[in-house]
Amino acid sequence: MVNRKPAADSSRVRMAFIGCGGMARSHTRRLLKQQDTTEISMVCEPSAQAYAAFCELFDEAGLPPPPNVPELEDLLQGRELDAVFIITPHVMHFSQASACLEAGLDVLLEKPMVMNAEEAVALIDVQRRSGRLLSVAFNGSMSPQVRTGEKMLRSGKLGRILNISAVVWQNWLIPTRGLWRQEPEIAGGGFMFDTGAHMLNTISDLAGEDFAEVAAWTDNQGARVDILGAVIARLDSGALVSMNAAGNTGCKIGSDVRVMCEKGMMQTGVWGERLLIQGPEDEELTPVELPETLGTWQQFLRVRSGEMENPCPPEIGLRMARLWDAIQASAARGGCPVPVGACN
Repeated sequence: MVNRKPAADSSRVRMAFIGCGGMARSHTRRLLKQQDTTEISMVCEPSAQAYAAFCELFDEAGLPPPPNVPELEDLLQGRELDAVFIITPHVMHFSQASACLEAGLDVLLEKPMVMNAEEAVALIDVQRRSGRLLSVAFNGSMSPQVRTGEKMLRSGKLGRILNISAVVWQNWLIPTRGLWRQEPEIAGGGFMFDTGAHMLNTISDLAGEDFAEVAAWTDNQGARVDILGAVIARLDSGALVSMNAAGNTGCKIGSDVRVMCEKGMMQTGVWGERLLIQGPEDEELTPVELPETLGTWQQFLRVRSGEMENPCPPEIGLRMARLWDAIQASAARGGCPVPVGACN
């Protein structure tokens, strides 16, 4: 069991990275700018190569790297920690998050939360029994842009939602070839479940209601997982949604989301990279100025301290898992419409 004895500097959260791969290193660059609030106490990484690359970031910053405890079970025995950030292959998320919650730690869990809706329901049960905080690291949900956009849509300022259209693209196929992200047993899906998970989640946030049914088509482009995907869906209210994912483009990465309403429209991105509004009297979309953030960990700490409500509780992960299960079921049936939630 983790030792939760207060740190000498109780204003800093003692955290551990579970996983030190490329995405964890990307988050670390931002966390190193938050040393007033966060102490990276240790990491859990079985790969010596990944840990060495992780340590280079601390060397560059002139800081001593945190120690590595390669086995999670060992890390959770008697360590003085407050929270963990889990950034590992998708298949590991359920067991690792469950173990950390049961050990009394708050958890920020990289997306997608788990592999399917069955695991999502089980993890919600673990979280509720533990009483600890669990947030899913969706950049969109945790961004001021998507949170503000969602509030505007719920306020009725733009009227009833009519249609939502979204697209996400990335040069994903070739860089991930030979890696775990193209192993369906480990990844749980391909481009639409990896980068595209941000699209599925942000659309759900903005819609503010459940999906009724989806029709989906995917193309593996010779890989073992989906590389291209197209989804047509209907919300409970009857509003229509289209989502396109292209993981084999010559462009690095990007996205676009449009929400068409009775009194105007909204534009954002799947990561909340912008927010523009056009009302009935406006000739064009106008940017909404919002403060910049240092990413999901900073927002997680705000939730943890009570400054804001949790925008990504495990119920959000269940919502996306049910949508993904339905997308897979429809694609397997050649695009036949599938009721969301009927697959679990």
